[in-house]
Amino acid sequence: MRGSKALSLASLIWSVLGRPYSYAFVPEVYRATAFIDNPNPAIKGTIRFTQMNDDDIVAVHGNLTGLTPGKHGLHIHQYGDIGNECSNAGPHYNPHNKTHSAPKDSDRHVGDLGNIVSDSAGNVVFVLHDSLIRLHGGNSIVGRSIVIHEKEDNLGHGEAPGSKETGDAGKRIACGIIGYSK
Repeated sequence: MRGSKALSLASLIWSVLGRPYSYAFVPEVYRATAFIDNPNPAIKGTIRFTQMNDDDIVAVHGNLTGLTPGKHGLHIHQYGDIGNECSNAGPHYNPHNKTHSAPKDSDRHVGDLGNIVSDSAGNVVFVLHDSLIRLHGGNSIVGRSIVIHEKEDNLGHGEAPGSKETGDAGKRIACGIIGYSK
């Protein structure tokens, strides 16, 4: 009789609590996309951003066409307004009031992503990883804009006064608003 009471108690516990499960930690994956097509209709493409969890670096995957061959500055800008030929995007995203620099430098604008290089046909496929930008929480770039410039970014090493602010990357030739995606 004693054994059947223990068995009944175990059955009751099992039915109330259910089968014991072990859940593995599943990280939150954040994704964002910017569709590039403004202001120059010849320049088109997509830039995708992925962050595997709150503390991870952000992977940036781009595929653009219609650029002039060579290096072009790539920056996250303050605002998600791409009107007025990308001028409404404002300055580089710089929440910590740093000087313009290279992506690998710790003392830089959050929005400083360096250069992309298009081939002789004006196409570029690129992947870069950045430790300062985020898709969630502090330094989030979602809702801001990404801008492609006409010239190479000198990464803050030029002699001109604008070097420490913009990298002397020239005119804004294409841009897009960064928004969450699946």
